[in-house]
Amino acid sequence: MASAGESSPYDLILKGGRVICPASGIDGVKDVAVRDGRIAAIEDAILPSAAREVIDVSGRLVLPGMIDTHGHVYQHVTGRFGLEPDMVGVHSAVTTVIDQGGPSCMTLPGFRRFIVEPSETRIFAFLSAYLVGGLEGHFYPNLYSPDGVDIEATVRSANANKDLVRGIKGHAEIGGFARWGIKVMEMAAEISRQAELPLYVHFGTLWGLPESGANGEDADTILERVIPLLKEGDVLAHPFTRHPGGFVNREGQVHHVIQAALDRGLKVDVGHGSHFSYRLARKALDAGVVPNTLGADMHGYNTEVPAPAGTPPEHYDDENHPFKGQAKFSLTQAMSSMMALGLSLEQVVPMVSCNPAAMLGRTEELGSLRIGRVADVSVLADERGRFLLRDNEDTKVVAERLLQPLFCLRGGKRFDADAPILPQAIAA
Repeated sequence: MASAGESSPYDLILKGGRVICPASGIDGVKDVAVRDGRIAAIEDAILPSAAREVIDVSGRLVLPGMIDTHGHVYQHVTGRFGLEPDMVGVHSAVTTVIDQGGPSCMTLPGFRRFIVEPSETRIFAFLSAYLVGGLEGHFYPNLYSPDGVDIEATVRSANANKDLVRGIKGHAEIGGFARWGIKVMEMAAEISRQAELPLYVHFGTLWGLPESGANGEDADTILERVIPLLKEGDVLAHPFTRHPGGFVNREGQVHHVIQAALDRGLKVDVGHGSHFSYRLARKALDAGVVPNTLGADMHGYNTEVPAPAGTPPEHYDDENHPFKGQAKFSLTQAMSSMMALGLSLEQVVPMVSCNPAAMLGRTEELGSLRIGRVADVSVLADERGRFLLRDNEDTKVVAERLLQPLFCLRGGKRFDADAPILPQAIAA
């Protein structure tokens, strides 16, 4: 790091990193200059004397500020489910986090006041279709019945808060279908249509079955029944879940309706989390299902964080707990998973930059390093070697590249990647 005089035209130069910005077509070793919290210049070489501070990022990746499309950061209100926002965000080198279904129309004002406003990380929400929101990580399934949905109130809340609310969150899974059929998903889709916002749909088992059993429902039919309710731009989440009701059916085949859904403009978000399966991801990728966006899906059930006093000591489903040694995670770890499965870095970077910016309807503000944009920048190490990754099926994958977060700029302000949830590299 070097310093220059007060008359320097730039506040900061990130010098000598590999700059990848899919939105502007940049991929090469460049210098990035920041002034007044905005991107001021991207050039092959900028004199160090032109800035008050120079950070040497040679050998590093310099990306548009990463966007995590699947976070759970309604801390305290959602019990131990919600994580501290800046731990998931800027202290993991992620500049923007979308909370998926934490706040509802009833609790959104508190989310704005106590989560969004004080956080250094930029926070958006996909508003829960349910009045209860993401209470304790959906620990109590009976709260998510049709009686717990108010279409008019949720649409009104979304429309009044579109600076913050950029979508709606619903769940299409066997536990809910066995209790109430497709009614809740029909209501969620109606909220989405009236609010003119995308609907983000959880697939794969979430709740256990009721005491009466499956009640004639079949998890493998949920996708084909729900997809006709959806519109262009809606998001199918958890394509690689190991649980019934995902993209891969019980015969091990990718569901026949998926390609038609993609052809008519539906999107796919990885929503990595603890349900992610390398085995099933390979099947889906081999079938041509390449996700548009990539969310880490970290929450209090799959990370090692203390539970708030008085909250349920364990999740009802022990399978939601990660294997020992896998209780730390990050968006960059999810990116490494995608690369270990055969996707290129050039395919993965749009999943955390320009594509989620489009999902948010914010391509004029986010997901790019264009001159004049707010200086949201993520800097990563691109480690080479043999690194061991594994999922909650205990499937082990050896990755030859591992992305590790170093720091980010959020509006030009530096934050080091020092979150306690960040995993350490494990050599294979």
